[in-house]
Amino acid sequence: MARTVRTMEERITILDEKISKKKTEIAKLESQKYALSHPVSIKDIVMKAKQSGMTPNEIAQRLGIEIE
Repeated sequence: MARTVRTMEERITILDEKISKKKTEIAKLESQKYALSHPVSIKDIVMKAKQSGMTPNEIAQRLGIEIE
């Protein structure tokens, strides 16, 4: 079995690709961590909408909900 000999540039390129992939994975995990530590509930959303001056009917209209 012959071993493939790679140049230093090829080895560096391979390592850079691996680093890039890991950075992408870390960013995804960081966003999941943020979402867990900063949960958003419907109650919070409605409260913020009311604070911004929206009425319940306006909130429902923006959400596409018909209230009779």
